[in-house]
Formats: sequence, C-alpha cells, structure tokens
Amino acid sequence: MFKQTFLACTATIVMSSGAWAQANLIPAAPSVAASAYLLMDANSGEVLIEHNADERLPPASLTKLMTSYVLSYELERGEVSNDDMVTISKNAWAQNPIFNGSSLMWIEVGKQVPLHELHKGVVISSGNDASVAVAEHVAGSEDAFAGIMNQHASMLGMTNSHFMNSHGLPDPDHYTSARDLALLAKAIIGFPREYELYSVHEFVYNGIRQSNRNGLLWSDPSVDGLKTGHTAEAGYCLVTSAKRDGMRLISVVMGASGERARERETQKLLSYGFRYFETHHLYAAGSELTRSKVWKGDSDTVNLGVQNDVYMTIPRGKSEALDAQLIVDEVLTAPIAADEEYGELVVSLDGAEKVRVPLVALAAVEEGGIFKRLWDSIVLFFLNLVS
Repeated sequence: MFKQTFLACTATIVMSSGAWAQANLIPAAPSVAASAYLLMDANSGEVLIEHNADERLPPASLTKLMTSYVLSYELERGEVSNDDMVTISKNAWAQNPIFNGSSLMWIEVGKQVPLHELHKGVVISSGNDASVAVAEHVAGSEDAFAGIMNQHASMLGMTNSHFMNSHGLPDPDHYTSARDLALLAKAIIGFPREYELYSVHEFVYNGIRQSNRNGLLWSDPSVDGLKTGHTAEAGYCLVTSAKRDGMRLISVVMGASGERARERETQKLLSYGFRYFETHHLYAAGSELTRSKVWKGDSDTVNLGVQNDVYMTIPRGKSEALDAQLIVDEVLTAPIAADEEYGELVVSLDGAEKVRVPLVALAAVEEGGIFKRLWDSIVLFFLNLVS
C-alpha cells in the first residue's frame, strides 16, 4: 500500500469562528446534576461529554423512543401504513391512570384509530395506551413487540438495554443507558418524516388537548425533539436534539431532580457543545477522492471514494490542524468490484488519528481483452524485477 497526503481535506472545511487565539482553549465540561448524562454529535457520533453513560438505569417514558423507532422502521419498510386503522383493545385502554398512573392519549376500547394518530399519541402525548396499541398492531402482542424492541437494540449497538414493555412502567428487567439512548436518538433522526412528530408542540385527540412535555421546544428554537420521561425510580429524564448553524447535537440527561432541572441541565450540555466544538462534513458519500491505476482491465483507472458521508467534530478553531491521507493498495488488478475496499482514508488532528474509513471503488472495472491482460502481465513482471 502507498500513502498519499490528501490536501483537499482542508479545502472542504469552512471555519465558522476564525482562528482566534482562545479558540483552542476548551474549558472543563460543566457540572451536570443528574445520575447519568451524555452529549453526542448526531452526524459524527463523537461523544463530547459523558458521565455514567453505560450505567443501566430505568428509562421511564424514554422507552417510547424505541417504540417510535420500531414503528418508523416498519413504516419505512412498508410493513404498516400511517393510514392503518387500529382497533383499540381492552389491554391498551387498561393503561388508564385509575389502574397504574399512566400518561394517556385517551383512546377508547373498540374504537378504530389511524396508526399515525397513535404515533402522535406516543411521541407528543407520551400515551401508554397509544404505545400498547402500536405494539399490538405491529407485533400482535406487547410481549412480542418487546422482543422486536430488543432485536433492534442489538442491531443499533445498545449493549446496556433490555425492554420488557412498550411504555416504560417499571420492571426489574427493563433498563437502558445514556449512551444507548443517544444511539437510539441518532437512529430516530435518520427517519426525517417521522422525526417531525417530535417537534409538534400540542396534540388534540378525543377533544382533549395535550402539550408536548419537552419544555425546551418552547424556550429554545434550536431544539426540535426528542422525549421526556419520569417515574419515581427513574427520576426526571430528557433526551433532546438541537441544531444550530448546521451542527446537530444529541443530549441525554437521566435522573434529574425535577422537570425544570432536567431542562436546565440539558441546556448546560447543549451550550457547552455548540460553544466550543464544530462539526465538519469532510467528504460526501460516493464522491471521488482519488483515481488509481488498474492493471489488466478494460479501463486503465478506477475512481476511489467513501461509501458513507464522513463527518468530524473538533474543537473550534482547530480545522487547520487537520491532516488527511489516502492509503491505497499498490497494485489494483481487474476485475475490480464496485463498493469493494481498496484502501483507507485516515484523518488526523494534531497528529492523533481520529477517523479511519475504507476507500472503495465507485464503479466496477471488468477484465480487459487477452492482449491487454498479456501486455500488463509483462509490464508488471519487469516492474517487480526493478523493485
């Protein structure tokens, strides 16, 4: 393999605050009054602040983030439709606060409700009744739905999560972590049509108007989701996403002392992240980063690039310290398969490696004719002798 310094990396970066002297000075992270918390960039996945992020804790209604994610996943696959009419079971209705203190959408037994309305009830009203109705519609029963939730948790890398129900009422085997919730929030944002529900301030169903419990939707215009949660066991919890100047952050606060406290501690995290860090879209998926020689092919070259967008979150004012190198296989011989790896992109900051992703062929290169293959074989033979 050979290395190639890729100066175009820094050319794609626009500094948002200039290289002023104090830009490189990052103060200590703020003190956050919560059992566990985490701040992550939604695009790069970089964790900026964390505390007890892998501790298994009761999630309360943050559970409904997974309920909503599973529903969004099934909607995207076409397995269910927003127009599906869902018949409300007695089990869903029995989440009434007379029985267990639940928050509700106020659906009624035997009535048919559009699935999209139930999704609103899950996200905006935090309805336990809506959550059970969704679970039964998607999986047939809440127990089966919990199994699906756990399968998705595994696929998302949520290694400290296990779900027993769709709503979040306490169970000894029902838990998650701040890091897992950030990963889940990132995945939810990947469904933009469904994510729009999280920014809706109010929801009216059955003549009852209910407000979104995420108070930051009213006080911070950059906040556009996600979800609150509270039980005596979990304390006051809040998972939030905000976007400012093209940079999106996800914050998780678990076990705060009250509603105002969870919003205040969340704002501490968001303010710190937006103030002292910046995220750059370094390379777009499918864009050509280099062109390499191909031997014995019907084309003499192949374009190499990255399969997915490459983002990087760095301290503000440090973009000039970025360095990118392309490490490409020395001899590329046809056939070349599209999307196969033929090298690596390595991005460093102040000499420390931060990103390493595969370089892939952006198009296939088939074998050349017999004379082309024979000639290139002869040339390669003599080149090997010289080297």
